[in-house]
Amino acid sequence: MGSLKKPRQILGWLKIIITNSITIEELVEKVPKAIFYLSKKGIRCVMCGELIWGTLEEAAKEKGFSEEDINQFVKDLNEL
Repeated sequence: MGSLKKPRQILGWLKIIITNSITIEELVEKVPKAIFYLSKKGIRCVMCGELIWGTLEEAAKEKGFSEEDINQFVKDLNEL
């Protein structure tokens, strides 16, 4: 099967698999808990009044985060 990621099924609903290329808009729409997580990291979105467009990776890089940091964000967000 390889390392192809597939959405996990939870209670009959598919849980989204977050990657660094997910748009901020899709992320906060599908995983509302991500808003608080991102704001703790200094990446403001929707709730804070600072609209951010683009991907998770782009937003994180704008704030000076490394690839390693971004990979950790992806891991953490998938665990929410």
